[in-house]
Amino acid sequence: MRKLLFPIMAFIFLDILAVGAGMGVPIFAILLGFVVGWFSPSVLSNTASHVRQLLRVCLIAAGATSGLTFLLMLVIWGPITRMLFDPLADIANFGIPLILYEPKASFIGWMVLMIIISPLLQAIASGFTASVRLAWFPPSSLRAPEYMAKQDR
Repeated sequence: MRKLLFPIMAFIFLDILAVGAGMGVPIFAILLGFVVGWFSPSVLSNTASHVRQLLRVCLIAAGATSGLTFLLMLVIWGPITRMLFDPLADIANFGIPLILYEPKASFIGWMVLMIIISPLLQAIASGFTASVRLAWFPPSSLRAPEYMAKQDR
């Protein structure tokens, strides 16, 4: 567990930095999900005895990365949702893209995108990249002996 403390702390720092660099829009946090997915099999390979278990652990790690981003989005965008219930709120001039026909519908869509869909996209990015990494470059500790024998020829 102590060996995993540094990667967890580094991820928390990088995720906060990515959300801050995107000024509350988690596009960089979603891109960070690809990096986390690529490195999570090598970091977590000591916690699993076979590839299926490592995939499960990588999926849990993807959920944890998404959970942190979800909490950050709740802290950033959650208080702003009060504007929906304020009849005097000027939603049309709030600064979000008005891609739907009404400002209120666009505001609801933006909140759903920021708070729910963006962390979900980060989890998908992490999980997909981890599975691709395991498919193409499995950790040496989990390679089957017959696979190693084919590589030696």
